Amino acid sequence: MAFPRFNRKFWFILPAAVIAVAASWYYFSGSTKGGPGLTAKVEFGDFNINVTTTGELEAKNSENIVGPAALREVRIWQVQISDIIPEGTIVDSGQYVATLDRTEITNRMKDLESELEKLESQYIKTRLDTSMDLRAAREELINMKYALEEKQITVDQSIYEPPATQRQAKIDLEKAQRAFQQAQKNYKLRLDKASANMQEVSASFTQAQRRLEQIREVLQGFTVNAPKAGMVIYKRNWDGSKMGIGATMSTWENIVATLPNLTSMISKTYVNEIDISKLKAGQKAEISVDAFPERKYTGEVTEVANIGEQMRNSNAKVFEVKIKVNEFDSILRPAMTTKNVINTSVIPKVMFLPIESVHTSDSISFVYMVGEAVRKQVKTGQTNENQIIITAGLKKDDEVYLSPPENSAKWRLEKL
Repeated sequence: MAFPRFNRKFWFILPAAVIAVAASWYYFSGSTKGGPGLTAKVEFGDFNINVTTTGELEAKNSENIVGPAALREVRIWQVQISDIIPEGTIVDSGQYVATLDRTEITNRMKDLESELEKLESQYIKTRLDTSMDLRAAREELINMKYALEEKQITVDQSIYEPPATQRQAKIDLEKAQRAFQQAQKNYKLRLDKASANMQEVSASFTQAQRRLEQIREVLQGFTVNAPKAGMVIYKRNWDGSKMGIGATMSTWENIVATLPNLTSMISKTYVNEIDISKLKAGQKAEISVDAFPERKYTGEVTEVANIGEQMRNSNAKVFEVKIKVNEFDSILRPAMTTKNVINTSVIPKVMFLPIESVHTSDSISFVYMVGEAVRKQVKTGQTNENQIIITAGLKKDDEVYLSPPENSAKWRLEKL
């Protein structure tokens, strides 16, 4: 006999309803994580004290891609990056990387070209004036020489004249001789002066030419090319921002970007002042990358800063720590976020429990024992991020609750 339609539907619904009720009972009964029924056993072994930080990968060694080196010599103190290829681009040696803003240096070059034109005109004018002045002086010397010869002839012919006439002729000759000698000295002085003027104008003109040539050479460097093959990584400013398009490059540190050596990487991290005393060079670390959490790497602390620095937008002081990544992996790239677990010390052969299983009341530490309905007092030692050492009150494989069970306030406290 066939079941009615209603009964067939009921038999399909009934198993699903039973499963749902059972799942609800299991969930709310405290057997899931975080519920009062969750327990832990006392473990025995080596106790690792770690410091966990978040860091950022960077190359241990890198080559800088720099702008023009002589910017300060042409009196340009900062330059803006008007164009730069995307970060992470692989380039060959000599390949284009960036363009710097040419506005200021172009204006300076135009001003210098105008100054050079004025100096060139001044140079030509001074040369012409000097030539004309010296030519006139030479003509004057020639005329005075002729006049001196005429005075000499007059003296020679005066031997037949009265003594007074002879005396007058000799006086005129001496005056002509002194005038000629003075004119010769004056010509030499004028020649020295003209030479000095020409030298001064020529030096100013040559100096302006060199400055213009230097500016033109510097201007060629405003197109920045890669010094070698590699991956382009933007330079970071003091505040951590990247120097992309629109960023300002200081002439005191004219670095546009870097070419990191990806075969040797470090994780740069910052540790708060509470934990910094635990760290020192040579400590081992485990490193993972957020982008590839399934991959793990080993590392070693290489540098621990002696001086702290202020954290941005915070009153906290932090210390820079550098951790060398021991392994090479082609997927690792600068600026990737890392999780660094630094092992600061190992305490051998001790008992320990999860921190949340140890409770405190009136300065007494205790645990909730499984199966005994008692709160047992314990003595504790050092802690790490998740666990705490038990020095007295428990033995290996004792089982305790992680959180207070129901009616645990009525449980008897068993003291040491």
